[in-house]
Parts: sequence; structure tokens; C-alpha cells
Amino acid sequence: MTDPISDRHSSPWAVFLIFLRLGLTSFGGPIAHLGYFRHEFVTRRRWLSERSYAELVALCQFLPGPASSQVGIALGLTRAGYGGAAAAWAGFTLPSALLLILFALGLAHYGTAVPAGVLHGLKVVAVAVVAQAVWGMARNLCRGVARVLLMLLAAAAVLWQPSAWAQVGVIAAAGLAGLVLFKPALAAAPDALPIPLSRRAGALWLLLFAVLLVGLPALAQGLPHHSLALVDAFYRSGALVFGGGHVVLPLLQAEVVAPQWLSNDVFLAGYGAAQAVPGPLFTFAAFLGASMHAPPSGWIGGVVCLLAIFAPSFLLIFGALPFWQSLRHSPRTQAALAGVNAAVVGLLLAALYHPVWTSAIFNLYDFALALLALVALMAWKLPPWLVVAGCAVLGGLLG
Repeated sequence: MTDPISDRHSSPWAVFLIFLRLGLTSFGGPIAHLGYFRHEFVTRRRWLSERSYAELVALCQFLPGPASSQVGIALGLTRAGYGGAAAAWAGFTLPSALLLILFALGLAHYGTAVPAGVLHGLKVVAVAVVAQAVWGMARNLCRGVARVLLMLLAAAAVLWQPSAWAQVGVIAAAGLAGLVLFKPALAAAPDALPIPLSRRAGALWLLLFAVLLVGLPALAQGLPHHSLALVDAFYRSGALVFGGGHVVLPLLQAEVVAPQWLSNDVFLAGYGAAQAVPGPLFTFAAFLGASMHAPPSGWIGGVVCLLAIFAPSFLLIFGALPFWQSLRHSPRTQAALAGVNAAVVGLLLAALYHPVWTSAIFNLYDFALALLALVALMAWKLPPWLVVAGCAVLGGLLG
């Protein structure tokens, strides 16, 4: 049964149930998620038109954060207000978050019972997953010599200076370069979205986003406490990553492994496991929070880090939607976005080498397993969860 496009209202509970089904079944990463959303809300339920959906996707690709989750938050907002936004996020996010917290707890309590080869297999499959993401994004976002050059320069810069703030600087510089280098053609004006927020409310949400982005690091430095440092680290990661789930890998690695909040082996094992669950890859934060050496960890740590990394997505969607209709038509916005997208691919390319490759590929057997996983994903089109499970089994046998 479908809903007519003129019926704009649903209860938050109805929105939650729809997104819960998607959260339980949406394997394949952010691009696949956007396809599931299109089928569910444009084709089947007719909540919005094809052009309105394309407009929403364009906004979420422009903003930092997980694009598919932000599209879901925006759909919930336009359907049932603030309650609908929270319901859409909860339904889509909680299944994978709960599974990853349980995996973290199992790894912490029974890690010695898990064969080392199985954990190594999870690290190896991360090589294939990130390589697939690099290839797919490069084909779409790095067409032409200028974009390829921006990609390579961004990768070289973050490998030379591997810090979270260096990555932010690279993205900003790429945006400025895009203003100079690119002159994209503008498309026809898209349909208007039903936005239940005023520009004044949007401005207040954007102000809160900026205050937290600037204030949390100062507060964490002035009041040294692990809980506050966790909130700061994961909020900044959610606020500053462009390009979706895979690109958050180098940011999070710099935030949690460098200060020795957890080991790099656990980090990469969790990242591999995150490929086997449905829903957004940003729920990897729940695994990291549950795996911390110091409290808060376990369930509390997982919830704290999960809320912190997704908080910027809510604030940015609430703040940007009222302004996006006019901003979308700006040639300068589209030119800057072209440069930012090329740099995003460069960040992911750098992450593919370090820490993913350098921490997982030690011999010919590792290389062969990673290549097999890549072929399974790209040529055989096997579902990611099956590839992850197969690598874990083969890693155990080889180990």
C-alpha cells in the first residue's frame, strides 16, 4: 500500500517502523542505502518526487557527515517534524549499533578465545572494502586531470601530516581550489522540499553546531576528563568528515588509536566487522566506544560515542535545509564542492595505504586474500556481509 504524495504527515512511530525495516535489511554501504531509500520513499510510498529526492541527496553529499543517514534524518523531518527525524535515525541506526556493541563486548571478554587468524581476516577484508570505495568514488568524482591532481595532492598531504586537523585543512584548500578551477553547469531548478523549519530556526541550529565544534575542544582541554574527550573527538569526527562512512576511518584512527584509547588491531577488526552489518557505517563509533580501555566503555561508552558522532548530522540538517534551496543554485557552491569531492577521494586513498594496508598486508597470503575479497565485491557482486564472513573463516584457516 502506498501513501499519496499529498499526504505529508505521519506519526514518528510510523516513521520509526519504516526505517527500522530498512536498518535491518540495508546492506551494501551508503550508495546502496540511497538506492533503498529511493525505492521506498519515491517509488513505493511517494513521500516526495524524484527531483525533490535528488535535491535532498545533493544537500547531504555537500554537508560533512554520513550522507545516507542525513538523507534519512531529513526525510523523517519533512514527514513528521523533529520527532520524525529522531525516529528515522533510531530505526535506521540502532540495529547495526547494537550488533557492533555486542561484538565489542564479546571481543573484550572472549578475545583470547577467537583465533588470531579470524581477527586478521577482518583486517584484511577492510583493505578490499576501502579499495572498492576508492575506486568507485574516483570514477565518479575525479574525472579530468585537475580533479585527479587534487586527489593525489590531498593523499600526499595527509600521508605527510597524518592528523585530523591536517585533513580538514586539505578539504578547505581543495574547496578554494575548486572555486578557481571549476565552472560547473547549473541544472534546472528542482522541486521545492516541504521544510517545516524557518530560516531563523535554521540559523540557530547552525550556530549551535559551530559553538559545539569550537567549544568542545576548549572545554576538553580545560576540564581533562575521558568522557569529555570522547565526546569532543567523536563530535569533531562527525562534523568534519566529507564523503561518508569510509572517509571517517582516518579521522577516527587519529583520534582513538594515536592516544592509545584502544589498539590498532582492535580498531581494524571492528572496522572489518562493521562491513558485515546493515545500516550506516558511522555506527562503527558504537564499537569503538564499547572497546575503550578506560571508562566510559561497554554499553555506556558505545552510546556516548554513537550520539556524539551523529549529533552534527542532526544540527547540520536542521540548519541547512531552510537555506539549501537558494544555495543549490550558486555556481560558486558547486565549484567548491567539485574540489572538496576530489580531496575526499585523496583522503580515502591515503587511508587505504595507512593504516589499512600497512596494518593488514604482511605476506603473499594476505595480499591474495585481500585480492580475492576485492574480486568478490567488485566482479562477483557478492554481498559485503558474506565477503566479510568468508574472509574471517579463511583468515582463521590460514592463521
